[in-house]
Amino acid sequence: MSVVFEKTQLLTDKPFHYCPGCNHGIIHRLVAESIDELVQEGKLEAGNVIGLVFTYQGDGDLASIGTAEIVHAAHRGEKIVTIFVNNAIYGMTGGQMAPTTLVGQKTTTSPYGRDEAWCGAPIKMSEMLAQVPGSYFIQRCAVNNNGNIIKTKKAIKKAMEYQLEGKGFCMIEVLSTCPTNWGLAPVEAMKWLEENMIPYYPLGVYKDKGADEK
Repeated sequence: MSVVFEKTQLLTDKPFHYCPGCNHGIIHRLVAESIDELVQEGKLEAGNVIGLVFTYQGDGDLASIGTAEIVHAAHRGEKIVTIFVNNAIYGMTGGQMAPTTLVGQKTTTSPYGRDEAWCGAPIKMSEMLAQVPGSYFIQRCAVNNNGNIIKTKKAIKKAMEYQLEGKGFCMIEVLSTCPTNWGLAPVEAMKWLEENMIPYYPLGVYKDKGADEK
């Protein structure tokens, strides 16, 4: 019988601590699978994950507290891969409004919904960083269905390959759900992402210097 599924080598048997329905676990697995494949293909030495430099950040880390840092990292063309998880909320610190929270979306700090006149419009990081000269590869993905999960993995692996080749700054933005803080069941959260987040945050490649150079 052929093997159709097996545990990714870089992941241990320890359960994730995320809430049920959270997409972080999916994204972590895609990162691990990509590294495993790079090792199998001889592009990365086994046991030398330090050969890759990447950061894994949520809304608050990248689009709020770390906005200045991520912009300048891109401007300098730092040879790193950033995985940006956009779930439109501060998912791990209590469900407060984030820079990416949609207009009208309710959070613990915007109980009546985000007011654009008071808080401004949700920030679009991929579009902004794609305009920075030093950025090399910027793509927005999602993990709401099998097709998008496959595309997200390809984007993550491609960014890692660029980094191993010594290219510039790469960022993969991944639209994700937060069922607990959204107050929705996991299936309903996926539907909410499709109907509300994707229209505002369109999926796609926003910059790919590697493709342009071919």
